[in-house]
Amino acid sequence: MIEIIFQKSQDAQSLYDQLLDCFHNEQEKQTILLIEDRNKVKLNINTMSYESIKKVKQAFYEFIITTRREDWFKKILSDHYFYDDSDEQQQILEIIYSILDGNREELACFLKGLDDDALIFAAIEDLFSDNISFSFDSFVMFRLKSFIEKLGRYVELAIDEYKMEQEYQMFVQILRDFLDGREPQADHLHLVLEDGAVFFNADFTEIKRSELVRAIDRKLIVNHPVYIDSVTIAPLLSIAPSTIYLYTDEPDQPLIRTIKNIFEERVNKRKIKEFYARKNAHFQISHKN
Repeated sequence: MIEIIFQKSQDAQSLYDQLLDCFHNEQEKQTILLIEDRNKVKLNINTMSYESIKKVKQAFYEFIITTRREDWFKKILSDHYFYDDSDEQQQILEIIYSILDGNREELACFLKGLDDDALIFAAIEDLFSDNISFSFDSFVMFRLKSFIEKLGRYVELAIDEYKMEQEYQMFVQILRDFLDGREPQADHLHLVLEDGAVFFNADFTEIKRSELVRAIDRKLIVNHPVYIDSVTIAPLLSIAPSTIYLYTDEPDQPLIRTIKNIFEERVNKRKIKEFYARKNAHFQISHKN
């Protein structure tokens, strides 16, 4: 018989429900008992088959990962970093889960060296090797210490990313405000992002770098206490075209994200091959005329 003791009744109930869900017949379910007044879950593993014990271990793992892990993340955010606001916590949690889901490879590389699943399953195997009564909190403190420490590293990394994102949003808003107050200096222009950034006017004539530098509004550089890319962002803001035809084969690169966030509906993204097709068509028409 294994007994798992919790401090909170809802945790005992949650694990009990999760364990019941992994069994389909009443005989198996009878091997699990919830002692509500003591916040205790009892497992009669001596009468369970090998497959049933495997299901119990998996359910216990799922309880740790799906039910308790988010509570631990929130506790770390609140107790160690003083993020008590639920909206802020949720934004940081979204970053954490994007790392866990493998969508932030540039961040996940900082957390290599510890296999979460292997660590948790090893601790669970140790528990189920003997018939014992144990406190879940003690199990976490002693058996999952390395796991909890890694959760702290996830939180720390996500907070850094969250702060950077907040600064980025402020940067974008400052430049949007600047753009809102400007008259367009061109109806539209073409920007090709291939080997660097190359500007073309409405007639598909390249705008030389010297012309772009002269077009930059000095107030943009002097009056705004943020770094502004003088190669692409500053000329675009200064010319403030009504439409930007942006040609790229790498639409997910950070510069394109920034241009899109600042200029919003003014940006018309297209493939680079479309630029050359449109340019050739334009010159063929011009020569005929």
